[in-house]
Amino acid sequence: MDPIASHAPDFFASDNAETSKALSRSLGNRVLSTVCVGLSLLTLVPLISIVVLVLKNGLPLLSWSLFTSLPPAAGMAGGGFGNAVLGTMVMVGLGLVLAAPIGILSAIFINEYDPSSRLAQAVRLVAKLLTGIPSIICGVFAFAVIVATTGAFSAYAGGVALAVLMLPTILLTSEQALMGVQSAYREASYGLGATKFQTIVRVVLPDALPAIMTGIMLAVARAAGETAPLIFTALFSQFWARSLSEPTASLSVLIYNFSTVPFPHQIQMAWTASLVLVAFVTLANISAQLVFSKKH
Repeated sequence: MDPIASHAPDFFASDNAETSKALSRSLGNRVLSTVCVGLSLLTLVPLISIVVLVLKNGLPLLSWSLFTSLPPAAGMAGGGFGNAVLGTMVMVGLGLVLAAPIGILSAIFINEYDPSSRLAQAVRLVAKLLTGIPSIICGVFAFAVIVATTGAFSAYAGGVALAVLMLPTILLTSEQALMGVQSAYREASYGLGATKFQTIVRVVLPDALPAIMTGIMLAVARAAGETAPLIFTALFSQFWARSLSEPTASLSVLIYNFSTVPFPHQIQMAWTASLVLVAFVTLANISAQLVFSKKH
């Protein structure tokens, strides 16, 4: 009997088994890929629902006069929320001016100068703990430190509360951005005779800037929508703020106030203010990505 012929059935049987396993793996991959795509699309449902709802209820009242007028009295039609838009921009700007330098410089220290020291580990731990603290606690902190000390609600206090909220996000995202810079860039800079400071300023930071800006925009997006800290610190005002040391209106507090009253026009204005707030955050993120990605 031919030995080759005697082994032929075993050969074909093993070949069929391998083909069956390959088909089974391919089918499993397709099923898992379909499930992953479906779940990914499912995560978009809440976002799309919110955007559609805000557009549907906020667009009818949207006009330029809303940005130049003061809020109407209870039960009255007309008016706008120009002071709330300005107040939001001012307090978020104050918070960013306070939080961004501290967060970025802290990230540079714990990543570039002494990443394994106890101080660096403590800074990371505190930053991670701060990300989980409820925003109302930051408001109470700013109230105790500034409002109770000065005896007045103010934009300054609101800016400090928002800075506390933004700081951990900026610090942690900046650290991750700096870690993403290739070590070869640093080594090449040192090889050309640059100091550590020159390497950080001229090599590391420019390369990490787009990711750092993304973290800053995430922090701004969170701060712009906060209500509880501003109720404790800036309160609200029906008028244009004449200085930073007096109660100041904000979009988030206006939305909260107007959404709880039984007057249809105020409720409609709350929806429009929500649309403006969403648009502001979205445009800020897109603009930062476009500008800094080109520079990168």
